[in-house]
Amino acid sequence: MELRQLRYFIEVAEREHVTEAAEHLHVAQSAVSLQISKLEAELGVVLFERVGRNVKLTAIGEVFLYHIKKAMKNLEYAKEKIDEYLDPEKGTIKIGYPTSLASYLLPTVVSAFKTKQPKVAFHLRQGSYTSLIDSVKNGDIDLAFIGPVPAKDPELNTHILFTESISALLPSTHPLASRKSVSLGELREDDFVLFPRGYVLREMAIDACKQSGFSPKITSEGEDMDAIKGLVSAGIGVSLLPESTFYDSSPRFTTRVQLENQMVRRTVGIITPKNRDLAPSEKVFYLFVKEFFSVLERYQ
Repeated sequence: MELRQLRYFIEVAEREHVTEAAEHLHVAQSAVSLQISKLEAELGVVLFERVGRNVKLTAIGEVFLYHIKKAMKNLEYAKEKIDEYLDPEKGTIKIGYPTSLASYLLPTVVSAFKTKQPKVAFHLRQGSYTSLIDSVKNGDIDLAFIGPVPAKDPELNTHILFTESISALLPSTHPLASRKSVSLGELREDDFVLFPRGYVLREMAIDACKQSGFSPKITSEGEDMDAIKGLVSAGIGVSLLPESTFYDSSPRFTTRVQLENQMVRRTVGIITPKNRDLAPSEKVFYLFVKEFFSVLERYQ
């Protein structure tokens, strides 16, 4: 088997179309078809079957794709590690992050690190809570910022950077907007603007409301922080958001109000895989992040 054949195979499998795969690979369709035929002949199995103008993986093709993608990922990882060994200051770090940490934490940390290590490159990927955890485990990303930090996962190393409270975000016209703090129970009759199902911040908000004796009436949803804040700004409802999302400022026509007499908090930290060591540049970044937040905590 040749690497070229495997790359062609993966491209065709993911696009389910030989012509589209060839166009993406910038080669002739006949070249792709020839290499797939050679690969099937060498393996002694049929990897694809025709479905109209498209192609679809056979059952054994699905199995082959799963293992080949893992093998190719390992090859790419090995090449990256060799490049870093030859020049540790020019590595590429693949980092995952959630939307709640995108506006302040991530740019603050990355920009501070790049002043010390300007040759290190970053590949940044935003994702949901569960997708970030899965991506670190399977090697799609090297490490991830996350909140809350998962507890007792046998496949992850975890480190808590800080703990923050959750505040209420109210439209500026809300009757309680002039208050310095409110109890969560005082918002029981309000419409809530939260993230969709599957987002951890939604679950945290719902759990907090239930602990205060009510289930929130969720009338609107937004898939990112700007959408949530914009809906609150428009007077659609109230929301519950982490303190770090307000570091720059609260959005126009809204007021951030602290929650009183309850402990709605989340941990924020960094996760790394247990099944593989960090590369030199990744380890330098990881240690930098820990020290960076340790210094911040001492001055707060």
